[in-house]
Amino acid sequence: MPPTRYEFRVSGHLSETTRHAVDQLGRLEVVPAPPETIIYGVVTDDAHLQGIIGLLDTLGLRLVALQRVPEFSSERNDSP
Repeated sequence: MPPTRYEFRVSGHLSETTRHAVDQLGRLEVVPAPPETIIYGVVTDDAHLQGIIGLLDTLGLRLVALQRVPEFSSERNDSP
């Protein structure tokens, strides 16, 4: 599996302690979207994906949605 960007939606708000634990998984972006929290990040392989899901479960977070999302290009062509 090539590195792929994923979106993890969990119920509720992440405390600072929980957010710190999530940060230990690598470069993940945490975005509050009440009543949920969205966590974006690049997943390198199936084991990494399972590790993230396992950590969310260990932290007591309820995963409500998981999906692959397209990469955003750093270069945009704004010309008509």
